[in-house]
Amino acid sequence: MNQYTLSKVLNVLVKISAFITMAILGWIVAYIIINGIPNMTLDQFAWTYTTDNVSMMPAIVNTVTTAFIALIIALPLGVACAIYLVEYAKKGSKFVSFVRLTTETLSGIPSIIFGLFGNLMFVIIFKGYTLLFGAITLSIMILPLIIRTTEEALLAVPDAYREGSFGLGAGKTRTIFKIVLPCAVPGILSGVILSIGRIVGESAALIYTAGTIPQIAGLMDSGRTLSVHMYALLSEGLYIDQAYSTALVLLVLVIIINTLSGSVAKKLGGNHE
Repeated sequence: MNQYTLSKVLNVLVKISAFITMAILGWIVAYIIINGIPNMTLDQFAWTYTTDNVSMMPAIVNTVTTAFIALIIALPLGVACAIYLVEYAKKGSKFVSFVRLTTETLSGIPSIIFGLFGNLMFVIIFKGYTLLFGAITLSIMILPLIIRTTEEALLAVPDAYREGSFGLGAGKTRTIFKIVLPCAVPGILSGVILSIGRIVGESAALIYTAGTIPQIAGLMDSGRTLSVHMYALLSEGLYIDQAYSTALVLLVLVIIINTLSGSVAKKLGGNHE
């Protein structure tokens, strides 16, 4: 088989793989929509949960709150760590290699392990399930993802930008915050989008830290998010139809958040250009 024929075969295989992937994704989305829309009722958006309305509104509020707190904690730490690794740490040092290996390892750990860690560190010690403990656990879970994506975004900024800034008399800190970071914002936001998707869809870690009480929770109260709400409805076996509508709302919420984040990333990237 010559190189041209091999290239054509690989091209066909890649297209077939892409088609299969998109078909599976489309089938999942269609299945959720077909089963979710007929079971959607206004009672499911009541502010108070009861066994009659099985409202998901408390779970929606708790989901947004948890995602916001987790990002507030993880984003500054992740970006600061990536800045140190790329801009300040010695190139090729064993410490940098160790941190990268650690973050990549943590990224592959199942979420239930983080949930058990959060349960041991927070719930057992402080004796209670709270939304804050769930958010802290999620921030630890997404921290490696934010570090790696931010690091790659910073490495993608050409060194000529840094050299030009230094040549004009700017210091290290000013160069990082005025030149490097603005160029890396689209890549950083890509990591934020992935992190939000993981937060919104997480259930195992939150069951062990935030609890499953169906109420609009304060920071020190127990509450369930949308994914936990859907899991609870399915596990009870009495609200299968409502679980489908919850899955539809969860899908729409993720699409809205990703669309808004993507728009912000494109706008910031366009403004920089």
